[in-house]
Amino acid sequence: MNYNNAKFFASYGFITQLPAPDRAEIAFIGRSNVGKSSMINKLLNRKNLARASAEPGKTATINFYELENIFLADLPGYGYAKTSKSEKQRFSALIGDYLSAERSLCLVIQLVDMRHSPTNDDIKMINALIDGEFPFIVALTKADKLSANERIKRREALKSELPCASELTLVEFSSQTGEGVEQIREIIEEIAEE
Repeated sequence: MNYNNAKFFASYGFITQLPAPDRAEIAFIGRSNVGKSSMINKLLNRKNLARASAEPGKTATINFYELENIFLADLPGYGYAKTSKSEKQRFSALIGDYLSAERSLCLVIQLVDMRHSPTNDDIKMINALIDGEFPFIVALTKADKLSANERIKRREALKSELPCASELTLVEFSSQTGEGVEQIREIIEEIAEE
């Protein structure tokens, strides 16, 4: 799969605007500022294809990227306290509508900041993915910010913090060092071949 040929497709603020589900889709979901756009950029060998921002809550739409025969869908972040109540509700509805729509969704990449315990919103989302029987993995972002000892402690804590932790595929990821990139690409390529 040639990641260098990936390109931005379109942004959608409403579920009714989404393109026809004519190909496999992989969705990136996580709280605001967890690193969704940075992960997409790293996976696709780009610096600014997906607009990453230090300010949380910048992705207010579902952004689609075309990678050969699949779409990557970057969903708005959830849980950002400084977003207005109406915007929070719109983001939440957009995410929920996307997950419940008749899409060709074959994988959700749920991002969780490895440095911290998963938020209540992270736990709710993981439970929703489990209950909805969505195929998903958990990408533990910002792994490079932890020392070897801190990582060991976080891995151990995650066993009790994440629902069904022993049954989940966890990938430690860093958009700075590239750790986890090849592992996630392998998963994407398996899906693209199906």
